[in-house]
Parts: sequence; C-alpha cells; structure tokens
Amino acid sequence: MNATLAVEATDLQKRFGRTRAVDGVNLAVPRGTVYGVLGPNGAGKTTTIRMLATLLPPDGGSARVLGHDVVHDADAVRGLVSLTGQMASVDDELTGRENLILLARLLGFRGRAARERADELLAAFGLEDAAGRLVKNYSGGMRRRLDIAASIVVTPELMFLDEPTTGLDPRSRNQVWDIVRALAALGTTVLLCTQYLDEADQLAERIAVIDRGRVIAEGTPAQLKASVGEGALHVRLLDPDSRPEAADLLSRVVGRDVELEADPAALSVRVDHADAASEAIAELARAEVGLASFALSQPSLDEVFLALTGHAATDEEEPS
Repeated sequence: MNATLAVEATDLQKRFGRTRAVDGVNLAVPRGTVYGVLGPNGAGKTTTIRMLATLLPPDGGSARVLGHDVVHDADAVRGLVSLTGQMASVDDELTGRENLILLARLLGFRGRAARERADELLAAFGLEDAAGRLVKNYSGGMRRRLDIAASIVVTPELMFLDEPTTGLDPRSRNQVWDIVRALAALGTTVLLCTQYLDEADQLAERIAVIDRGRVIAEGTPAQLKASVGEGALHVRLLDPDSRPEAADLLSRVVGRDVELEADPAALSVRVDHADAASEAIAELARAEVGLASFALSQPSLDEVFLALTGHAATDEEEPS
C-alpha cells in the first residue's frame, strides 16, 4: 500500500458476457490532484469508475481507494468518496434548497445545520437566486452544479466525476471547470473521466488514456503531446500574394506538405522539432518573405489520442 496514492488499481478487469469492458487497467492516482481518465464512449471509463466506487465487483485484479480494498473494505471506501455520474441524481420535484437540506439531514446534519450547509453550497455554486425553484425547471448547467454541490455536502477525500460536462454549453462547462479547480485547491482528489480532450488538458495534472478497456498511455498533458513527436508551425504573411512562394519554401525546408488555411495570408506545416521551425523561419527571412506573425504549437490532445489509438472516438456505449 502506498500512502501517497488515492487510487491504486492493478490489472483491474470486468466482463459483461463475452465483452471485456475493462481488460487489465492499472492506475496510480496521487492524493490531492486532478487525474484524468480519457477515452471515447465504450472505452471502459465508466465501468472502471463504478468498480473503484464499489458499485460493481471486479472480475479480476485488485484496487485500493484511500488505502482500503474496494471488495473487502467497501463500506470504508463509500464513507470517504463521492460519485457524480453522467446523470443528475437530484430530485426534480424538489427545489434546489430542499434537495441539499434533505441530503444534509441524511448525512447527519441537524435541522439548522442542514439549512446552513444548504445555503452555503447554494451561494458557493451561484444558485442562490434559483434556490426556491423546482429542479425540473433548472437549465442543464444549473442542474450539473447542483448535482456536484450535492456530492460535497460532506466534503469527500476523493471525488469521482464521470463525464461532468456532457451536453453543457461552453459557459456552463467553464463554470463546472472552475468548481473542479476549487475542489482540488481545497485538497480533494478528483478522478475525472471524460471524452473531451480539451477538458482533460484544462484540468488534469496527469492523464491515463484508455481504449477498449486498457490504459494505452499515461503522463502529464505535455508528456502525452510530446510523445507524438511533432507540432505545427503556423505562419501569417504580410502579403497574401507571397503565399505560394512561402509554401514552396516551407515544404522544401521541412520536407512536409504545407496546409493552406482559410485565411489567404496563413499557412501551416507539421514539424518534428523546434529547430526545424527555426530553420524555416530563417529561410523565409532570407528570402525576404514578410511575416506578420508565426507560432509553434504542440500537438493537441485530439491528435495525441488519434496517434495512440489509430482511430477516432466512437459512439458506442459502455455496458452497464
């Protein structure tokens, strides 16, 4: 047992009939971090989370959560963690405030303390104005914030977040991201399952990429991007008429096809390393091709996932 880890999973397995939903997953999640589990629908993310949260028994391997075995000490695990799944768990026929008061009472808060905790969470999650409205009349973003608030009536040591922003508009997604960052800043470990690559990039300190029930890569976002081995040089010209000359020069220097972007003055090319980009810019300067701007970008996590798996995200659902 490693006391610095919130989650230790070794060769974790789960089958549904002939389907191996989880096929030997290994995870090591440090305490006090946001750890991302990234993969498309059907990759095995939700099944893994459900085993770690003691909702499903594993068919093979082992897992410890906050030092407790998920099979032999499941009650202890449940007392230390919270799970926010893909579907909201709050009651549509109650108001936001009534939902939180009810949960607080169930978790041991007495009358006045339950009301005070509910009001504290409503204020923290920007739901004060909607506190007296029935949840069925909330927007998707408001429901998601209330659902997360319900998960931390008693602040957990470890929070499982399964696809927390699915179906949300950009503003609501950013609000949920801010909540996740705030929880981590207070010391809660967050295990974030997501199919959104930008979400993992924004929030997670380390990421496990999972595909077809297996972890196929693990590291920081920067390490995963670097593993692809190339980035892109983006160039914007002072004179759009010079683009054919610039494209020819970049192609010869870098040895790659040049992409002509929608902007008639812009083009880009894949590069293996920063030195190649520097050489290309120097050649443009020697040829007196005027540049308005240039930038070297790392691969996106979308490109990393495609490079690692060889396929795009699928629409298959995981077994339940």
